[in-house]
Amino acid sequence: MRPVLTLALKDLRLLRRDSRSAVILFLMPVILILILGLSLGGLFEKKPDDRIRLSVVVEDAGLPPGVSPFDRPWSDVVLADLTDTADIRVERIPSRAEAERLVRAGDRAAVVVFEPVFSDRLQRCSFVGEPFKKDPINPLYRDGIRTRELGVTILRDPTQPVASSVIEQVVQVTLFRVVIPWMIGQAFAMIGTDPFMDRMEKYVPGLSLAYSVPGFSKRRLGDGIQKGIGAFFSSYNFRAKTWAGLTNSAPPPPREENRSAYEAEGEDGLALRRGTARYQILVPSYTVTFAFFLVLTVGWLFVAERRNGTLVRLRAAPLARWQLLLGKLVPCLVVSLVQGAFLLLAGKVVFGMSWGPRPELLLPVVACTSFAAVGVAMLVAALAKTETQVAVYGTLLVLVLAGVSGSLMPRDLMPEEMRRVSLLTPHAWALDAYSQLLVNPEPQVGIVWTACAALAGFGTGFLLLAWWRLSLD
Repeated sequence: MRPVLTLALKDLRLLRRDSRSAVILFLMPVILILILGLSLGGLFEKKPDDRIRLSVVVEDAGLPPGVSPFDRPWSDVVLADLTDTADIRVERIPSRAEAERLVRAGDRAAVVVFEPVFSDRLQRCSFVGEPFKKDPINPLYRDGIRTRELGVTILRDPTQPVASSVIEQVVQVTLFRVVIPWMIGQAFAMIGTDPFMDRMEKYVPGLSLAYSVPGFSKRRLGDGIQKGIGAFFSSYNFRAKTWAGLTNSAPPPPREENRSAYEAEGEDGLALRRGTARYQILVPSYTVTFAFFLVLTVGWLFVAERRNGTLVRLRAAPLARWQLLLGKLVPCLVVSLVQGAFLLLAGKVVFGMSWGPRPELLLPVVACTSFAAVGVAMLVAALAKTETQVAVYGTLLVLVLAGVSGSLMPRDLMPEEMRRVSLLTPHAWALDAYSQLLVNPEPQVGIVWTACAALAGFGTGFLLLAWWRLSLD
């Protein structure tokens, strides 16, 4: 083993002199984790939410007690309808000024504002005019509800027309479900009243004479007309004031989970936020990704030795091929182990990352990941003949493997089919092991050891291919 150790020490001295490799392997991942943690960190901390976020500002002044049929402001009725709608998440923003700031900044495509007059105007909505309804409002037009007539303002970001249009349509549908039953219910309640029957005398000749018949009165006739119309349209309840009541259908179940609190980014929006969940994902992801950047370092080392004729002289030495391969492998494995330990330590010290409930199991994961990375590096070094080939083969391989495996994005956001395909890469197994140890509060040790075995298998296979393809010329 003495020749192997001699070769390993020689290569370690060469690697120590290579400042480019130190930057790539040690500093670059820390910088990338910092940048992504600041800019995209929130995406790693939340599960994907397929619900439409509808942001609202409520300035509605409401109505005097006893006026509203629901004993609450009409804005509460509308928000209840929105909240009880599937796939809608209602976010209540505290002020119009904050809503305008969010829209200007592009953080919200649109914000719905219920003006102070909203309850008053919706209360006045009616199919009929004076004298049946005082100061009536007809909010209906060809495309739906005139939101401005009701005191609803939609603040829009002009750079997001599609998203703002979707939000507007959601509001239109909800307003339709609230306004139409209210207008129909009021109109139907007026049928048979004295003002209604007085107006009917204008259009039905001789109706007033019928009132002189014994047992026949204006009130009885009005009640009969109302009951007859109700029986004719038996599928509907025109007396109801809600959409479920009008259509004789069950109301939707309450969905309180669709209410969400507005969380303002404060002045520390770009703060490091040490200890947040984002670093439990970012640190291992880029630890795995940059472990395989060892491909470039090892490839450049082999090419330099070929160019300087060192490999040709080694062929004349009494060394077996396996001894030469092992002598090259050991220093690279040492560098990779140091790199993995350094990045996990930096994750804890710089980013406040937790090492999980089983930190001792991180050691075999780091070791097996490094072994697989060294195997890939040795294979590329054995195949590449020039620095250009190392740069092309190595960079392309590293980026493709990182993209396919899920190193560049959370694996739980990948489609199920892609997650299965990603298991063809060593990265995916390493990420699964890290996920168990750093994210799962009760890590499945069996999954961790299975991942380590898979990584060891990848490393062994790559090294056998490298031994077969290694040329000393």
